[in-house]
Amino acid sequence: MLLEDADIGKTLLSKLNCPQCGNANTFTDARKFNLMFKTFIGPVEDSSAVVYLRPETAQGIFVNFLNVQGSARQKIPFGIAQIGKAFRNEINTKNFLFITREFEQMEMQFFVNPKDDKKWYDYWKTERLNWFVSLGMRKEKLRYHDHHPTKLAHYAKEATDIEYEFPFGWGEIEGVHNRTNFDLSRHEEYSGKSLKYFDEESKEKFVPFIIETSAGASRSFMAFLVDSLYEEEVKGEQRTVLRLHPKLAPIKVGIFPLVNKDGMPEIARNIEADLRKHLKVFYDDKGAVGRRYRRQDEAGTPYCVTIDTETLQNQTVTVRDRDSMEQIRVSNDKLKEYFVQKILTAQD
Repeated sequence: MLLEDADIGKTLLSKLNCPQCGNANTFTDARKFNLMFKTFIGPVEDSSAVVYLRPETAQGIFVNFLNVQGSARQKIPFGIAQIGKAFRNEINTKNFLFITREFEQMEMQFFVNPKDDKKWYDYWKTERLNWFVSLGMRKEKLRYHDHHPTKLAHYAKEATDIEYEFPFGWGEIEGVHNRTNFDLSRHEEYSGKSLKYFDEESKEKFVPFIIETSAGASRSFMAFLVDSLYEEEVKGEQRTVLRLHPKLAPIKVGIFPLVNKDGMPEIARNIEADLRKHLKVFYDDKGAVGRRYRRQDEAGTPYCVTIDTETLQNQTVTVRDRDSMEQIRVSNDKLKEYFVQKILTAQD
């Protein structure tokens, strides 16, 4: 329990009963909980050397706002995005990658004229949910959780969470916030340096409002995995398939010689060498081709190429689609164009 006044804390705790045994007066005194990780810079551990690992990545963007704006010659509205490590001393980590003490954040701070804040908040709220959908996430598994005005963070004018329905329930994977001009104003106040922006067209000078989008890379990664994992029966056999969007799949194409003879391995290696210049590919010549398909299904590989006897006759190969399992013939020298086009135009 976090309480500013120790006396108030003792009074409240004395009136509470233990939820386990029902006894009163069984709580310890209220104590402060450190939400950040503290350490020391340099060889001496004293108060002058205390530092904290950052609990968010946003603050570096705020202090460099004018540096980036000036050097990049940007006009408002514009955004600064970054990805990086953050650390929070969570009381309880749980649900695998969902709550961790060390995590990767993807954040964007979008600087706007205060009079346009509502327009841009609504814009990014829609865009960010649609981003997940565009990469294959099922729309029915996503929702907004708008923060009630009485529950907003002290710096926020509006806020929403984009939530995904995990097996353990709904959980936030990204937040969109109208942070007003709180951050820039506070940095301006304590640094003594102006962070105001001058609009040459309107001749206005103002501290920009900030629309923030903040996503957890680990949480998003977990949501995409959960959303893509399917188990199904195919011709009496169980098939496990990871239906990752082709743009997200770590391996784009699996390459298999049907047998390790008759010149098929040599053709397969040539195709592998050509495609590897443009795409992440995986060469596999072990076991029956059906088992090789299943291994790539589990890894989320959207396409597989099989070099077979027909290849020796007409220089075409079998291309198999992961999701539909349909197979077509494609000319050896057209494979790069075929896969690049399929990946770029993959349907949501």
